[in-house]
Amino acid sequence: MIHHLARLRDVQTWSISPENFDGRKAGGARTTEGTGAACAAELGVGWKISPSVEIEGGQTFEMAAIDQPATITHIWLTTHRDNWRSLVLRAYWDGSDEPAIEVPLGDFFANGWGRFAQVSSSMIAANPNGGFNSYWPMPFAKSARMTIENLSPETATVYYQVTYETGGDQDGAGYLHAQFRRSNPLARKQTHPIVTDVQGHGHFVGTYLAWGVNSPGWWGEGEIKFYLDGDAAEGYPTICGTGTEDYFGGAWNFDVPGNGYTAYSTPYLGMPQVLAPDGLYHSQQRFGMYRWHVLDPIHFAQDLTVDIQALGWRPNHLYRPLCDDIASTAFFYLDRPATSRPDFPSTEELELTGEPMEALR
Repeated sequence: MIHHLARLRDVQTWSISPENFDGRKAGGARTTEGTGAACAAELGVGWKISPSVEIEGGQTFEMAAIDQPATITHIWLTTHRDNWRSLVLRAYWDGSDEPAIEVPLGDFFANGWGRFAQVSSSMIAANPNGGFNSYWPMPFAKSARMTIENLSPETATVYYQVTYETGGDQDGAGYLHAQFRRSNPLARKQTHPIVTDVQGHGHFVGTYLAWGVNSPGWWGEGEIKFYLDGDAAEGYPTICGTGTEDYFGGAWNFDVPGNGYTAYSTPYLGMPQVLAPDGLYHSQQRFGMYRWHVLDPIHFAQDLTVDIQALGWRPNHLYRPLCDDIASTAFFYLDRPATSRPDFPSTEELELTGEPMEALR
């Protein structure tokens, strides 16, 4: 069998960027105005005239508009880290007025704490210093629109490239959805919702958690639960994990003896970020973790609900429910371009207290 990468296909590759806003054929490097125009004054058209865009505070910028069947294959993007929680990525498929993707930029690219973490995974790569890459396939049957909203009052400079291909077969493909939720703090004896009552046929493909610990001690005993096709009505899941570190592929507190918490990044799961208290303003322990269900997607035929517990230990070896700061991004494919989704948090609810996020204040 010929390897799929070697197989020649009747498709065409396109790319949208500030140097070719609509991605048209031979449309690149034609601009005469842009953020690099002054630097290229002695070089002229064809050089680096428009490498980025500036999004004013409170404004929404249309990053990409595609009006034919296609599949987005790669997104590269960078901006200053102060913008990682105040810029919101949204994607709309096939003319839907409701976004299927609605996530702060940093969280979409597995960097939810406003400080850089190297992510070396199959679907998301975050490279020094804030080079964000997505390889989640994003097919659509008619059209796509991607926007970035700037919740900050300050202007944000964004560099980006959206690569897609046309001519392929989208029959039977689901639409990529990504939903963001934050519990800060999580209510006592409550679970954190990752997705709630998603209706339709699809499969769940990924979780990213930005987890802030609000009390001393181990925090990762909680189980993740997948309620499939009527399970939620019964109150019991079909798929139940055995602990937070277990779900993300680790074990025994992520603790390598002598090293303590140990960061790792692998193709499908990892904990690339461990932020220790500094003895002053950064008083809380914080973690970033991802789990991509690429080789083991979780399929559902009718509906899906996913939540996770926050549990630690008491000195008497009983579980201790925790009230931590948990922000989740869920990735799933669905047979429809829009579904139920949470209300997006306010600017204040997104704030990373103690972090250098002046733009959010």
